[in-house]
Amino acid sequence: MKKTVVIYCSKYGATKQYARWIAAALSCDLLEQHTVRPDDLDRYDTIIYGGGLYAGGVSGIKLLTKNADRLQQKNLLLFTCGIADPKDEDNVKHIRQALNKILPLQLQNRIQLFHLRGSIDYKRLGLVHRMMMAMLRKMIAKKDPTTLREEDRQLLATYGQTIDFTDQSSIQPIVDAARNL
Repeated sequence: MKKTVVIYCSKYGATKQYARWIAAALSCDLLEQHTVRPDDLDRYDTIIYGGGLYAGGVSGIKLLTKNADRLQQKNLLLFTCGIADPKDEDNVKHIRQALNKILPLQLQNRIQLFHLRGSIDYKRLGLVHRMMMAMLRKMIAKKDPTTLREEDRQLLATYGQTIDFTDQSSIQPIVDAARNL
């Protein structure tokens, strides 16, 4: 296997947990995004980047977008982590549309994308994220209950609680993709 690194940006811990699991499974380096300098990327053939999803953006993604030219010859895998269920095709479609607005075309065509489900602990949320979740809850609560998706019902039922959807087995497609490069 080529020289591989897992780089992550995690605000509340779920992305970090997935990054640790992936790095352990691949026996590769693990780096926190804010410690990585552009020159560090040159040491690796395969870069696996993980970032949390926040309002359509991926935390720390600028590391990739600002260094797109430097990454031209690299194998790139990107995993996102959020509370949106990646088994829901609409969620994946929205995540990918948001990523296509952020990622330069040269990366869009080369990067392998994966989506993982994270966790939420309302007590640990910062003010902005708490407000965003409160607005989302209000929007969902206004909908006709018969039109709610399972994910919407789940959010309403668990609002204000700690919910953990992380699942170590869900990293296997990422590990397999990295091994097959």
